[in-house]
Amino acid sequence: MAPIIRVEHLRKVYRVGNERVIALNDINLAIERSEVCCIVGPSGSGKSTLLNQLAGLEKPTKGRVLIGRHEISAMTENELAKFRQEHLGFIFQSYNLLPSLTAAENVALPLMFKGMPRKKRLKLATEELRRMGLVSRAGHKPTEMSGGQQQRVGIARAFVARPKVIFADEPTGNLDTTTTRQVLHRMLAMAKENGITFVMVTHEKDLAGCADRVITIRDGKVQSNAVVPEDEKQRNQAALFEGIADETVAEPKTNLKKAKKAGAQAG
Repeated sequence: MAPIIRVEHLRKVYRVGNERVIALNDINLAIERSEVCCIVGPSGSGKSTLLNQLAGLEKPTKGRVLIGRHEISAMTENELAKFRQEHLGFIFQSYNLLPSLTAAENVALPLMFKGMPRKKRLKLATEELRRMGLVSRAGHKPTEMSGGQQQRVGIARAFVARPKVIFADEPTGNLDTTTTRQVLHRMLAMAKENGITFVMVTHEKDLAGCADRVITIRDGKVQSNAVVPEDEKQRNQAALFEGIADETVAEPKTNLKKAKKAGAQAG
């Protein structure tokens, strides 16, 4: 089976004043279907730039990026918008939640763009928030939630439409250690359960050790592109997720019936 993501001779050059900054230099790589892939490297190495290229958020200076049979690097902005809507999910470091919408409404947005009826999409969104330990915040707006809670809303939004590929830039960067472990455990489980290819930029070595593949970037070049041996991955996951058995992220006790009703009636 062909890789779901292919990168061929990718180069990205930025102009800063009169200077040319080479962010990515002749990148070639492949990511297989349903893989969990971590992109790692020091600050300024080009890993976030690479993620943006893979997701079609930036155009390359040279080279090609393909997802499945689609050359996204050659698409127009309108074509890219439609392709993302149908096939991709995103988890951003800056949350990118709409401040006027509740948590449930923010999570339901990808389903709205697919034409799903409001009642059904809010029900699915509230269920996704339950998995992230946030059903009690279903009717809350972003300003009524902590940074960590907003990030978990963003994660729920990425998964709700079950896209083929999810791209994530430091998805647990604003979470405490315990919640990071719980959320990552849930993200990996969701990706595997639904055959989703998950591509994540992280600086956390523990997180990278739980992936199927680790791509190391340094000075705009691929330093290594290594498949993590299954036994090593299982040991790393067992150590990181010790004591985490519940499929959902824990949340304080609350009136769940009332919270779900708030999510269903939101907006």
